[in-house]
Amino acid sequence: MLNRIKIVKQRFDEVSDLIIQPDIITDQKRYVKLNKEYKDLGQIVEKGKIYESYLNSIEEAKEIIADNSDAEMVEMAKMEMGEVSEKIPRIEEEIKMMLIPKDPEDGKNVVMEIRAGTGGDEASIFAGDLYRMYTKYCSDKKWKVEVVDLNEGTSGGFKEIILNISGNEVYGNLKFESGVHRVQRVPQTETQGRVHTSAATVMVLPEAEEFDVEINMKEVRKDLFCSSGPGGQSVNTTYSAVRLTHLPTGLVAQCQDQKSQHKNFDKALKVLRSRLYELELSKKLAADSAKRKTMVASGDRSAKIRTYNYPQGRVTEHRIGLTLYDLSNIVNGDLHKIVEELKIAENTEKLKESDDVL
Repeated sequence: MLNRIKIVKQRFDEVSDLIIQPDIITDQKRYVKLNKEYKDLGQIVEKGKIYESYLNSIEEAKEIIADNSDAEMVEMAKMEMGEVSEKIPRIEEEIKMMLIPKDPEDGKNVVMEIRAGTGGDEASIFAGDLYRMYTKYCSDKKWKVEVVDLNEGTSGGFKEIILNISGNEVYGNLKFESGVHRVQRVPQTETQGRVHTSAATVMVLPEAEEFDVEINMKEVRKDLFCSSGPGGQSVNTTYSAVRLTHLPTGLVAQCQDQKSQHKNFDKALKVLRSRLYELELSKKLAADSAKRKTMVASGDRSAKIRTYNYPQGRVTEHRIGLTLYDLSNIVNGDLHKIVEELKIAENTEKLKESDDVL
């Protein structure tokens, strides 16, 4: 453990020197990356200092006990050694978890897309329920949520809704939500009282910065049209809505949320950039998933990940076999327990992979 901390300290000192170099400061992409590494390594270094102080305390206590010249000092040394010895396993575990290679995407903001799947009107209503669940969770995390585009369902909810979510470690917390969410309940449109199964698909993309993806605007077709959503009279009378098509890939992104064409263009471009970025990221996730057969964050959007069963009041997270009988709180935004359990599952797998390094 000490050797590993020493290696981290050496790298921390190296990065400390690099981030003040003029050529690094002018290279925005590398500068941002190194700053993030500096912050992450600094946390490990600080924790390592505490760990070393514990080990030093134990060595000092052992010397006092071995000397045995002062009974009172020996008694105090034994107490000190007992207290510190209890802390060491816990801090070792914390450092091990901190040493697990972090997903470089975790600190990014996200573009979230929620789409109704099988189940007709009930699927749209469920997509609306998921939207409310995520907005309440984001509110609790003090994250900012902006609607980019939406297509309302005929009986409520949404056929599709796209959001920008910004804040601290957003992707690191929401990346596990990608996949098929299934609901089992009596639909509002059901007159016989029968339980139906419907589904909605959630996709979470790390928001790409300009230096992550360079878009040649000559390869992007821009179409303007009249908005069809809320926003006042100007929404339906001016060509403020923007649709962007990336010709080489066929990817499309649009925004009609703002009255300003310029703002809609910026939002649509952000979504398009994130979708292009996700193309490359999904290849990486698929490769990682095949390599370690991970249970979570596999990038497989068609995988059924979670079931919300209303008659039984339960939510089942299929990837890790977790069942919680707390449906009402969960659909009202209390996703913390599920997210933490998924993080633990992913970190446990990474820890197994990193045992030879640690």
